[in-house]
Amino acid sequence: MTYIFLALAIVFEVLGTFFIKQSQGFTRIVPSLIMFLYYGLSFSSLTLAAKKMDVSVAYPVWTGSAIALVTLMGIIYFKEPSSELKLISIALISFGVLGLAFGHKT
Repeated sequence: MTYIFLALAIVFEVLGTFFIKQSQGFTRIVPSLIMFLYYGLSFSSLTLAAKKMDVSVAYPVWTGSAIALVTLMGIIYFKEPSSELKLISIALISFGVLGLAFGHKT
């Protein structure tokens, strides 16, 4: 169940970040409220994951996964520029997240 909470925290974080862009600097009320909702759900899920998981694993996995996914979302959905360096960096972040998630002793 711990990893489900962590996965939900990541998904909610990515959705919250999507609505940051949609809120247009808090000038659109509904996307702004949805953003706050998703961030609240993300932090709540992360808190539940960290209850039974080392915070030195939960937090970096949460942030690293969100960084990689939000970067991909920016490239794919928002048509932000991509480069080889950006894609290599996403791969390095992903390997780091996997190392933290599976490289600790339980």
